[in-house]
Amino acid sequence: MTEDVVARLEHRLGRVHARQRLGIESDHEARVFGYGINFFHIENWYSIHAVIRLCLQLSGLYWRGLRNAENVQLRRNPIVSPLVPAAFDGFTILHLSDLHVDMNQGALRRAAELLRTVDYDVCVLTGDLRGKTFGPIEATIEGLAKLRPHLKGPVYGVLGNHDTIRMVPDLEAMGIRMLLNESETIEREGQRLHLAGIDDAHYFRVDNIEKAADRIPHDELSILLSHTPEIYRQAAHAGFTVLLAGHTHGGQICLPGSIPVTLDSVLPRRMGSGPWRYHAMIGYTSVGVGSSIVPVRLNCPPEITLHELRRS
Repeated sequence: MTEDVVARLEHRLGRVHARQRLGIESDHEARVFGYGINFFHIENWYSIHAVIRLCLQLSGLYWRGLRNAENVQLRRNPIVSPLVPAAFDGFTILHLSDLHVDMNQGALRRAAELLRTVDYDVCVLTGDLRGKTFGPIEATIEGLAKLRPHLKGPVYGVLGNHDTIRMVPDLEAMGIRMLLNESETIEREGQRLHLAGIDDAHYFRVDNIEKAADRIPHDELSILLSHTPEIYRQAAHAGFTVLLAGHTHGGQICLPGSIPVTLDSVLPRRMGSGPWRYHAMIGYTSVGVGSSIVPVRLNCPPEITLHELRRS
């Protein structure tokens, strides 16, 4: 990594945050055991990926799973709250998660086709832009640069457990505002909503919800972007109205009835995909656009999600 990238990150995030994130990445990248919320991280165990692929091939499910993984669907989700200001009634948020750009070309082409048919006010990306959990980032940046022209209006994002902070300068150069324990205020007709985002909480554990929420009034609509929904308790008790997340892939390989074999997450299964609630907070966990470990999906189609804010 060049000194120029380090200097840009220190200028953007401050010396402590930049050095802390880079140091933790260096210590933790590609570890199979330990660190993070989970003790075991199968996505880092690369020797098992070929075994999983072979098992699916022998079962006859592999090629069907490949086709399923490219069949990205558009889902619509209403978010109804009395905190939605009148000026934001009908405001729409396009939600993309877990793109894993460098290993899901077919899914990205299908997503780009869908994006041409959808109107929305802002777009949010909830992490895992990269396919692998370590190594070069050039293929990811190139893939995102091809997708970026299909994304209209402001675009905000957070990093996931597959992502390195080294990507941030390039992402922001292409107009994706990364929220790293930060918040932005969106105004319309003199009224406001607050959009916050935290750094990865699942593996690198560099999230800071308190910092992200620091400038948000408690009685105004606030939306938190997190790669993982596993921080649902902290988010709810910090007063966020809405939590948008991904990470789980909805299980990716599920039993009939969309029952996940595993969610690779520490959270109630009802929060593993789609809409849910925790106390007063509204949550949504996207099953994601891309796939991880193997580019296969069974009984769990990929999605892009259009959230519509409504006043109750």
